[in-house]
Amino acid sequence: MSACHETYCAPPERVTPDELQRQVALFRSIPLTELLDAVGEVVLVLNTCRQVVHANRNLLSLLGLQEAAHLFGQRPGEVLQCEHACEGPNGCGTAEGCRPCGALQSILAGIGGERVEGECRITRTLQGRLSACDFKVCATPMTREGDHFVILSMSDISHEKRRSALERIFFHDLLNMAGGLRSISGLLVEDVPLDVRADMLLVHRYATALVEEILAQRVLVAAENDELGVELRDVQAREVLRDVIELYRTHEACIDKRLVMEPCGGHLLISTDRVLLARVLGNLVKNALEASPRGGVVTAGCEATPSGVTFRVHNAGFISPEVRAQMFQRSFSTKGQGRGLGMYGVRLLTGNYLGGRVECLSSRDSGTTLLVILPRYLKHRQDGKERPDAD
Repeated sequence: MSACHETYCAPPERVTPDELQRQVALFRSIPLTELLDAVGEVVLVLNTCRQVVHANRNLLSLLGLQEAAHLFGQRPGEVLQCEHACEGPNGCGTAEGCRPCGALQSILAGIGGERVEGECRITRTLQGRLSACDFKVCATPMTREGDHFVILSMSDISHEKRRSALERIFFHDLLNMAGGLRSISGLLVEDVPLDVRADMLLVHRYATALVEEILAQRVLVAAENDELGVELRDVQAREVLRDVIELYRTHEACIDKRLVMEPCGGHLLISTDRVLLARVLGNLVKNALEASPRGGVVTAGCEATPSGVTFRVHNAGFISPEVRAQMFQRSFSTKGQGRGLGMYGVRLLTGNYLGGRVECLSSRDSGTTLLVILPRYLKHRQDGKERPDAD
């Protein structure tokens, strides 16, 4: 290895040209190269000095190359022309800007014998134009004929990162505008002449509904991205249900219909996230109202169970077995294209964040009842992330 030790971060040494060619030859077997080419991601095989000894077809396509020969001996940042690779005294991994690199950290862990996943950002200048990429990386150690290597797979998640950033900006700006409209319309309700007060109340109602819809969609996006926090507290189940019912009695979906709260019995104090629970119950109540004809009745109640609480929402409609089999799936809806996050969102929030489950019972004689079954104490999420005990 070279005697040069100039680096601000990772070790700078590289193997000799002869040693590099020996390692490259280890990955020329047809079954192995075909296997790596069949993978749907960019794959690099690195030696313990972080140098490329093999690159799969996807990387060559990304770089517009026919063969990988001139990539051998380079490091990942040099192959992808990362700006920090040019700044380092000994290339990729040796610059000060390399310290937070998720790819470098994963590679070093892989050299140490661990399988590690991470993310990295690469900024480069190509033909005078600035370009930025985000990659999800996975470093997996492997041994071949006594030599240690790291298989580095990389998938471009730039579009996901951009979408996430745009979603945050979109929800923030949209909520500001809708919230402002709701506030102004609420203030004007008392000041406008009597002959237009009913119209202003309608504007205020629609503005409030718009804010609720935006908030609901933001919650669902965060839940799907596993970015939604859970705030545990002791709550009275009947109080949460009562607040939801009072809210939806003034909702457009409740016009010419009755929304009735049934008696709730037993010990109904539970530890859960009140806001998420209210969104789940509100979604069920709204769907039941929308499925009911004029003059229809929707009932909602809750009761204690040995392990927690069960909420129920009932309407007289019937859901066919075919629809029931799909109603909790993402993007399925009986209301038209693009309306499929409702019941899926209920299942997502209940199962992944509230530690419970949702059930649907439906028959032509007794109508449809949707059940939300929750534990009394929510101690952890289903994904294994520990939550504070509420005992």
